[in-house]
Amino acid sequence: MVEVEPGVPVLCHCHWQKDRRALTLIVVHGLEGSSESQYMLGIARNGLAAGMNVVRMNQRNCGGMDHSAPTLYNSGRSADVAAVARNLVERDGIPGFVLIGFSMGGNLVLKLAGEWGDDGPAQFRGVAAVCPAINLAAGADALHEPRNRIYEYYFLLQLFQRLRRKARLFPENFDAARLRGIKTLRDFDDRITAHYCDFTGADDYYARSAAASVIGRIARPTLVIHAANDPFVRILPETRQALLSNPNITYFETEDGGHCAFIGERGGDAAYDGRWAEREVVEFAKQFR
Repeated sequence: MVEVEPGVPVLCHCHWQKDRRALTLIVVHGLEGSSESQYMLGIARNGLAAGMNVVRMNQRNCGGMDHSAPTLYNSGRSADVAAVARNLVERDGIPGFVLIGFSMGGNLVLKLAGEWGDDGPAQFRGVAAVCPAINLAAGADALHEPRNRIYEYYFLLQLFQRLRRKARLFPENFDAARLRGIKTLRDFDDRITAHYCDFTGADDYYARSAAASVIGRIARPTLVIHAANDPFVRILPETRQALLSNPNITYFETEDGGHCAFIGERGGDAAYDGRWAEREVVEFAKQFR
């Protein structure tokens, strides 16, 4: 358990090498994911096999932690990732770490790297993001496109269930009646996320929480993997240009891969499970060992 702010703990699963002085990968999941998401477990397997420590971080409420505090997680809480990193440095004495994020988690780790800029911890070596949702408003609107409604329905179902759980656990803090009339993710962020997380509305939330606004300030080696056919993560032209213009960022865009579903040929490597992005981010991290 790591307290990311007073009275707000998050659950982290820590996998240590015998010598904890190994490089540590701090991995952050996406919207309505958890430390048990397939890609989180994949990074743990690959990182451990490569001789690294791996910390699978749950965002607030996630991983069965709804009861832990009367707050919600959101795409702007990069400070929570910073708190976990700081805790690992101060408590466990790790000499170096790499941040890894998928989707919403990718936005969080890139946002934190941009906020740190040249002033990040000495132990911060680099950051990798797979399908990062760094243009939040564009992504929310893409989810409402007819072909993506099945994804939007799924996220809304999960988010509605979570808000109702929070209302049962903390009736003085949350009102499930605010869910009435919500039909889109933008609606949810406008009426729920913004209301309970101190934003004036969805537009304010998206603008202040998107990593796109700080991409140019990233000062550590960075890998960004994106698929051109991602159904709902959008990287706007000006954001793509900012990624390409920062010499610290390697931007890799594939034609195929969908949303965090990059599958490659296994070839003759029996240890490779075909999950290409999970292998690539660990390969990227190897340079910092």
